Amino acid sequence: METFESLVRAEFAPKNVYLNTASNGLLPARTVAALDRAARMRAEGTPLGPLYEDVEAVRASFARLMGVPARRVASGASVAEYGGLIAASLPAGAEVLTAEADFASLVNPFHMRGDLKVRTVPLDRLAESVRPDTALVAVSAAQSADGRIADLPAVRAAAQAHGARTYLDASQSAGWLPLDAGAYDYVAAVGFKWLMGPHGAAFCVVPEDFGGLTPLLAGWAAGENPWDSCYGPVENLAHSARRFDISPALFTHAGLRTSLELIEELGAEAIHAHDLALADRFRAGLATLGHEPVPAPGSAIVSVPGLGDRQPELSAAGIEVSNRAGNLRAAFHLYNTPEDVDRLLDALSP
Repeated sequence: METFESLVRAEFAPKNVYLNTASNGLLPARTVAALDRAARMRAEGTPLGPLYEDVEAVRASFARLMGVPARRVASGASVAEYGGLIAASLPAGAEVLTAEADFASLVNPFHMRGDLKVRTVPLDRLAESVRPDTALVAVSAAQSADGRIADLPAVRAAAQAHGARTYLDASQSAGWLPLDAGAYDYVAAVGFKWLMGPHGAAFCVVPEDFGGLTPLLAGWAAGENPWDSCYGPVENLAHSARRFDISPALFTHAGLRTSLELIEELGAEAIHAHDLALADRFRAGLATLGHEPVPAPGSAIVSVPGLGDRQPELSAAGIEVSNRAGNLRAAFHLYNTPEDVDRLLDALSP
């Protein structure tokens, strides 16, 4: 019987100590093979039907990960794309509540409208800052810059109490942090970080009634019968969230299908426990070195103020981390080991 460790060892053999999943996840070996198969199909002129089947398999797998039916999942290319649709659905003058220094792809579409009231507060005051005239609360489940996790139950309760909708960006949490996406109005995520897929795919969970969204980007792929929707206006939009799809990046979905299959084989809860154990090991080691990370309990992302400028030398030593907002950001995922943590701590030692 294969164990967590044996499955991971069969899929990953990084040349460096790779602690940068918050930027890009590593591709499993099966995903590299799937990309090669897809490229060969295009090169050989093989019918591409199986690649379109991958799109639906990915949608179903992501839906299972999010705990929602596949009919609620739209497939696109970027979080900003869905933020734009949500922003377009709001009436002029509507208030959107956001957290300070949240990721641009989440918040910028609301600023670009020009006629919305975008109010920004500290992350730890988000729930208490919801008020009766708040139309939407938009926040990342885990912050990109420092890994802090929003108090999502409190945000949801406050939004419900005031009749506001909720929009979560799960790009830095989908794949390691269990989330009941059905408890929120909209949940978007990219596929190339913790989901370990190629670039080019993003998803959005939308309400059963579509939440007032208009499929402004709809093309042929958004039709109930896409191949009957290739010419002229799409007369019959998909009856599911697929009406918010764009034309799929086939190679990306071919690879992402196998990456998500690996996540399902390993189990989201097991990945969560593995990642947090490594992050906590790093936090404990930092304390012995006299460093205090940004408080982010329960997060697989650890950011250390004042050490961001160490990133180039660490990379030269074969340790990949990020410099974000002046912080040294380390992100721990399923292919990392205690030895990886210890090597980073050794490199940071005086």
